[in-house]
Amino acid sequence: MTTAPRFLGLPDRLADHRTPRAVIFGAGHGSTYPGQDSGGYALAANAIRVASQDDAALVEHWDFDLGGPLFDGGPVSCIDDGDLPTAPHDGAGNRARIAARTREILALPAVPILLGGDDSVPIPFLAGFADHGPVWVLQIDAHVDWRDEVAGERHGYSSAMRRASEMAHVAGIVQVGMRGVGSAGVAEIAAMRRYGSRVVTACELHAEGVEAALRHVPEGARVVVSLDCDGLDPGVMPGVAARTPGGLTYLQTIQLIAGLGRRADIAGFALVELYPPADIDGLSALTAARLLVNAIGTIVRQGWNSVSQTCSEALANELA
Repeated sequence: MTTAPRFLGLPDRLADHRTPRAVIFGAGHGSTYPGQDSGGYALAANAIRVASQDDAALVEHWDFDLGGPLFDGGPVSCIDDGDLPTAPHDGAGNRARIAARTREILALPAVPILLGGDDSVPIPFLAGFADHGPVWVLQIDAHVDWRDEVAGERHGYSSAMRRASEMAHVAGIVQVGMRGVGSAGVAEIAAMRRYGSRVVTACELHAEGVEAALRHVPEGARVVVSLDCDGLDPGVMPGVAARTPGGLTYLQTIQLIAGLGRRADIAGFALVELYPPADIDGLSALTAARLLVNAIGTIVRQGWNSVSQTCSEALANELA
């Protein structure tokens, strides 16, 4: 599906017909606004894959973010399935393709990992979980994304959480990293509060640590993460279209991902809004690649833990 290098040199399928624990796929275009050029965002998945290549030979090495090798001493259990054939200004078609691919991955079963694309692609990604709910959404973003429509488009990048709130299978939303001035007006904040979204501003997270966000996620919940790159501080993630000072650090972000993996079950992960034309020396792509490594490592570990727990419970029942 793509001629680009695969993330970390991962295969596009596993040997012996094994089912992967996680499947990466890219979607360069979502639902663009009239007159908007989404071509810069469409470069993101390839930029992240290229940035990961220096570590492709080091997959079995010790990763100090994860406290061990990426796959925790087990076999490779993640594949890169390449990019979907999305197109500019084909919102309905792009949404259908993204939702369908998400459903296919969940049916394996595996955890879908989406590389965007702008912040409109999480809408169909989340829609793909309709038969796999209930799920919570953890959004990391500088903006709340609660606009109902912009120029007549209801599925654009300013509406991701508004559309998520309307999905019956979404049980709740936790929004982290908000700061500065974005597209939200008084009406959008009122709608967000009526819904009951839990908002943890960047100031609150800096003051209280990642627990300020994690405490809002029910223990054992299935959670889909939507990580907008502008949720991070532009000092480590300059390659975004809307730089806003005061965002999450790299360490805070990986602590949040790891903490979520211990508290809940990461059922899906979308990384969006990387804008390579604004990047500086490839720093943003490198940071995004490392965030993806941490997400995969966390998903793998909760997978092994789940298998281990299931086997232990089966043994206990057998001995009872």
